[in-house]
Amino acid sequence: MVENKIEEQRSTLGVHPLKFSLWLIIISIIMMFAAFTSAYIVRREEGNWLEFDLPTVLLINTVIIIASSITMHWAYESAKKDNLQHLKLALVLTAGLGIAFLVGQWNGWADLVQNNVYFGGAQSNPAGSFLYVLTGVHGFHLITGLIFLLITLISSLKYKVHSKNMLRIQLCTIYWHFLGGLWLYLYIFLRINH
Repeated sequence: MVENKIEEQRSTLGVHPLKFSLWLIIISIIMMFAAFTSAYIVRREEGNWLEFDLPTVLLINTVIIIASSITMHWAYESAKKDNLQHLKLALVLTAGLGIAFLVGQWNGWADLVQNNVYFGGAQSNPAGSFLYVLTGVHGFHLITGLIFLLITLISSLKYKVHSKNMLRIQLCTIYWHFLGGLWLYLYIFLRINH
């Protein structure tokens, strides 16, 4: 009965309700980061802005997130072709790269602290605080992506992800590519405006 209702909704809307919900989430995240980056530009123009070098790990993380998008695409294509061994391997590699990205973020924050760039408090400057917020909120969303990826991996281990059941891998792929694109935007934004 519930499955029939979902099918009914899909035909009425033209898109699966879960895909529609994911796109709403993505749009809200885009609006949030647009607000953050706009506030960054406005606050920088007001003065009292600490100039410091961005941690080099941000570039390394950019390469890692691009690689993870490639492995995620490999997982998606493997599911379409019912190559379940490659699907599982690609999902594990994607998760590993996602974790490596988060470790890189942590190391980037350690570099900032070592260079006396802090978040909040008496010793902080808005420039550092903005960098922590931008990278931290992205990191939070990457953690949610890793959780979604883990759920998809567990489903693939139970043979619930294949060419006739693509919804979960489609949603995971869309969200993961979005996180990669969002990071590229943030990295380029910081390089241009820092």
